[in-house]
Amino acid sequence: MKVYRIKISSWTSSFRYPNIISGFQPTMEVPPISTVLGMINSCAGKYLDFNNCSIGYYFEYSAKSVDLETIYMVEVDKNVPKSKMKSNVIKREFLYDCSLYIYLSDEYLVDYFRNPVHQVLLGRSSDLASIDEIKQLDLSEVENATKIRGQMMPITAGLFPGNIQALPVYFTDTIPRRNIGTQPFSVIPYTSNDFPSKVSAIRDVIDGKEIDIYLHNINIDEF
Repeated sequence: MKVYRIKISSWTSSFRYPNIISGFQPTMEVPPISTVLGMINSCAGKYLDFNNCSIGYYFEYSAKSVDLETIYMVEVDKNVPKSKMKSNVIKREFLYDCSLYIYLSDEYLVDYFRNPVHQVLLGRSSDLASIDEIKQLDLSEVENATKIRGQMMPITAGLFPGNIQALPVYFTDTIPRRNIGTQPFSVIPYTSNDFPSKVSAIRDVIDGKEIDIYLHNINIDEF
Protein backbone atom coordinates (compact mmCIF):
# COMPACT_ATOMS: atom_id res chain seq x y z
CA MET A 1 0.00 0.00 0.00
CA LYS A 2 1.39 3.39 -0.97
CA VAL A 3 1.27 5.98 1.81
CA TYR A 4 3.07 9.17 2.83
CA ARG A 5 4.91 9.12 6.14
CA ILE A 6 5.50 12.44 7.91
CA LYS A 7 7.98 12.53 10.76
CA ILE A 8 7.48 15.25 13.40
CA SER A 9 9.69 15.73 16.45
CA SER A 10 9.69 17.89 19.56
CA TRP A 11 11.74 18.29 22.72
CA THR A 12 8.65 18.00 24.93
CA SER A 13 5.04 16.88 24.71
CA SER A 14 2.12 16.66 27.11
CA PHE A 15 -1.32 15.22 26.37
CA ARG A 16 -3.78 16.08 29.12
CA TYR A 17 -6.42 13.68 30.40
CA PRO A 18 -9.69 15.56 29.69
CA ASN A 19 -11.37 14.46 32.92
CA ILE A 20 -8.58 15.74 35.21
CA ILE A 21 -9.15 19.43 35.87
CA SER A 22 -7.10 20.26 38.97
CA GLY A 23 -4.17 18.90 40.96
CA PHE A 24 -1.43 16.74 39.48
CA GLN A 25 -1.62 16.70 35.67
CA PRO A 26 -0.44 13.38 34.18
CA THR A 27 0.14 12.94 30.46
CA MET A 28 -1.15 10.23 28.18
CA GLU A 29 1.68 8.34 26.50
CA VAL A 30 0.10 8.61 23.06
CA PRO A 31 -1.60 11.67 21.49
CA PRO A 32 -5.34 11.32 20.79
CA ILE A 33 -6.52 11.15 17.19
CA SER A 34 -8.10 14.61 17.70
CA THR A 35 -4.63 16.04 18.41
CA VAL A 36 -3.31 14.65 15.12
CA LEU A 37 -6.29 16.04 13.18
CA GLY A 38 -5.86 19.41 14.93
CA MET A 39 -2.20 19.45 13.90
CA ILE A 40 -3.22 18.99 10.26
CA ASN A 41 -5.72 21.86 10.65
CA SER A 42 -2.94 24.05 12.02
CA CYS A 43 -0.70 23.28 9.05
CA ALA A 44 -3.59 23.94 6.65
CA GLY A 45 -4.54 27.17 8.38
CA LYS A 46 -8.22 26.23 8.24
CA TYR A 47 -10.82 23.81 9.56
CA LEU A 48 -10.83 20.68 7.39
CA ASP A 49 -13.46 18.07 6.61
CA PHE A 50 -11.80 14.72 7.31
CA ASN A 51 -14.74 12.56 6.24
CA ASN A 52 -13.61 9.44 4.36
CA CYS A 53 -9.96 10.13 5.17
CA SER A 54 -7.63 7.32 6.28
CA ILE A 55 -5.04 8.31 8.90
CA GLY A 56 -2.55 6.30 10.93
CA TYR A 57 0.16 7.34 13.36
CA TYR A 58 2.88 6.10 15.69
CA PHE A 59 4.36 7.97 18.69
CA GLU A 60 7.44 7.37 20.82
CA TYR A 61 9.55 9.29 23.34
CA SER A 62 12.81 8.87 25.26
CA ALA A 63 11.85 9.83 28.83
CA LYS A 64 9.02 10.96 31.10
CA SER A 65 9.33 13.36 34.02
CA VAL A 66 7.48 15.97 36.09
CA ASP A 67 7.86 19.74 36.09
CA LEU A 68 6.44 22.56 38.19
CA GLU A 69 4.14 24.95 36.38
CA THR A 70 2.53 28.23 37.40
CA ILE A 71 -1.13 28.56 36.44
CA TYR A 72 -3.42 31.57 36.76
CA MET A 73 -7.01 31.09 37.91
CA VAL A 74 -9.60 33.63 36.81
CA GLU A 75 -13.02 33.89 38.44
CA VAL A 76 -16.02 34.14 36.13
CA ASP A 77 -19.30 35.88 36.95
CA LYS A 78 -22.16 35.22 34.51
CA ASN A 79 -19.67 34.15 31.82
CA VAL A 80 -17.71 37.41 32.29
CA PRO A 81 -14.12 37.09 33.63
CA LYS A 82 -13.34 39.20 36.68
CA SER A 83 -10.27 41.43 36.73
CA LYS A 84 -8.80 39.66 39.74
CA MET A 85 -6.86 36.42 39.40
CA LYS A 86 -4.65 34.30 41.59
CA SER A 87 -1.72 32.06 40.78
CA ASN A 88 -1.02 28.50 41.81
CA VAL A 89 1.78 25.98 41.27
CA ILE A 90 0.97 22.49 40.03
CA LYS A 91 2.97 19.43 39.00
CA ARG A 92 2.69 18.52 35.32
CA GLU A 93 4.01 15.35 33.74
CA PHE A 94 5.70 15.66 30.35
CA LEU A 95 7.40 13.51 27.73
CA TYR A 96 10.90 14.27 26.42
CA ASP A 97 12.52 13.73 22.99
CA CYS A 98 9.32 12.88 21.14
CA SER A 99 8.69 11.60 17.61
CA LEU A 100 5.36 11.34 15.84
CA TYR A 101 4.97 9.52 12.52
CA ILE A 102 1.78 10.30 10.58
CA TYR A 103 0.63 8.06 7.71
CA LEU A 104 -1.62 9.57 5.03
CA SER A 105 -2.87 8.34 1.69
CA ASP A 106 -4.36 11.68 0.55
CA GLU A 107 -1.62 13.81 -0.97
CA TYR A 108 -3.57 17.06 -0.55
CA LEU A 109 -3.26 16.60 3.24
CA VAL A 110 0.47 15.95 2.89
CA ASP A 111 0.90 19.22 1.00
CA TYR A 112 -0.15 21.17 4.10
CA PHE A 113 2.94 19.85 5.92
CA ARG A 114 5.25 21.04 3.14
CA ASN A 115 4.36 24.68 3.80
CA PRO A 116 2.48 24.95 7.14
CA VAL A 117 0.45 28.09 7.80
CA HIS A 118 0.78 28.02 11.60
CA GLN A 119 3.39 26.66 13.97
CA VAL A 120 3.39 22.91 14.57
CA LEU A 121 2.72 21.88 18.17
CA LEU A 122 2.98 18.40 19.62
CA GLY A 123 0.69 18.81 22.59
CA ARG A 124 0.41 22.17 24.34
CA SER A 125 1.31 25.67 23.14
CA SER A 126 4.81 25.32 24.62
CA ASP A 127 5.53 22.04 22.81
CA LEU A 128 6.94 23.45 19.58
CA ALA A 129 7.65 20.75 16.99
CA SER A 130 9.44 20.47 13.67
CA ILE A 131 8.61 18.58 10.47
CA ASP A 132 11.71 16.49 9.82
CA GLU A 133 10.77 14.33 6.86
CA ILE A 134 8.04 13.66 4.31
CA LYS A 135 8.49 10.37 2.50
CA GLN A 136 6.39 8.18 0.22
CA LEU A 137 6.50 4.48 1.10
CA ASP A 138 5.07 1.27 -0.26
CA LEU A 139 4.19 -0.75 2.84
CA SER A 140 2.87 -4.28 3.07
CA GLU A 141 -0.58 -4.91 4.49
CA VAL A 142 -0.88 -7.43 7.31
CA GLU A 143 -3.88 -9.30 8.68
CA ASN A 144 -4.23 -10.02 12.40
CA ALA A 145 -1.61 -7.42 13.28
CA THR A 146 0.64 -8.29 16.24
CA LYS A 147 2.95 -5.26 16.48
CA ILE A 148 0.53 -2.46 17.32
CA ARG A 149 2.14 0.01 19.71
CA GLY A 150 2.58 3.75 20.14
CA GLN A 151 -1.02 4.25 19.06
CA MET A 152 -4.58 4.65 20.29
CA MET A 153 -6.98 1.93 19.23
CA PRO A 154 -10.77 2.36 19.24
CA ILE A 155 -12.52 -0.25 21.34
CA THR A 156 -14.91 -0.81 18.42
CA ALA A 157 -11.98 -2.43 16.57
CA GLY A 158 -11.46 -5.03 19.31
CA LEU A 159 -9.99 -5.57 22.76
CA PHE A 160 -6.42 -4.35 23.22
CA PRO A 161 -4.04 -4.11 26.19
CA GLY A 162 -3.58 -0.62 27.60
CA ASN A 163 -5.37 2.03 29.62
CA ILE A 164 -8.88 2.81 28.38
CA GLN A 165 -9.80 6.46 28.02
CA ALA A 166 -12.91 8.17 26.58
CA LEU A 167 -11.73 10.72 24.01
CA PRO A 168 -13.25 12.72 21.14
CA VAL A 169 -12.31 11.97 17.56
CA TYR A 170 -12.64 15.62 16.51
CA PHE A 171 -13.92 19.04 17.63
CA THR A 172 -16.29 21.51 16.01
CA ASP A 173 -15.06 24.93 14.87
CA THR A 174 -17.75 26.69 16.90
CA ILE A 175 -17.29 28.82 20.02
CA PRO A 176 -17.33 27.10 22.42
CA ARG A 177 -15.98 24.02 20.71
CA ARG A 178 -17.99 20.80 20.92
CA ASN A 179 -16.66 17.26 21.14
CA ILE A 180 -17.40 15.02 18.16
CA GLY A 181 -17.43 11.24 18.30
CA THR A 182 -16.34 10.70 21.91
CA GLN A 183 -15.67 6.99 22.39
CA PRO A 184 -13.39 4.67 24.39
CA PHE A 185 -9.84 4.18 23.13
CA SER A 186 -7.12 1.86 24.36
CA VAL A 187 -3.87 3.78 24.92
CA ILE A 188 -1.01 1.50 23.82
CA PRO A 189 2.47 2.98 24.55
CA TYR A 190 5.41 2.33 22.26
CA THR A 191 7.00 0.11 24.94
CA SER A 192 4.22 -2.50 24.71
CA ASN A 193 5.03 -6.08 23.77
CA ASP A 194 3.57 -7.89 20.77
CA PHE A 195 0.02 -9.20 21.17
CA PRO A 196 -2.48 -10.92 18.87
CA SER A 197 -5.33 -8.96 17.27
CA LYS A 198 -7.96 -9.31 14.57
CA VAL A 199 -7.33 -5.99 12.84
CA SER A 200 -5.63 -5.22 9.55
CA ALA A 201 -2.73 -2.79 9.44
CA ILE A 202 0.26 -1.69 7.38
CA ARG A 203 3.73 -2.70 8.55
CA ASP A 204 6.56 -0.18 8.73
CA VAL A 205 10.12 -0.43 10.04
CA ILE A 206 11.26 2.48 12.25
CA ASP A 207 14.82 2.46 13.60
CA GLY A 208 15.01 -1.28 12.98
CA LYS A 209 11.69 -2.01 14.74
CA GLU A 210 8.66 -3.46 12.97
CA ILE A 211 5.50 -1.47 13.74
CA ASP A 212 1.97 -2.29 12.58
CA ILE A 213 0.13 0.95 11.83
CA TYR A 214 -3.64 0.88 12.26
CA LEU A 215 -5.44 3.18 9.80
CA HIS A 216 -8.34 5.14 11.28
CA ASN A 217 -11.17 5.65 8.79
CA ILE A 218 -12.57 9.04 9.74
CA ASN A 219 -16.33 9.40 9.29
CA ILE A 220 -17.47 12.45 11.25
CA ASP A 221 -21.00 12.19 9.81
CA GLU A 222 -21.54 8.99 11.80
CA PHE A 223 -21.48 10.90 15.08
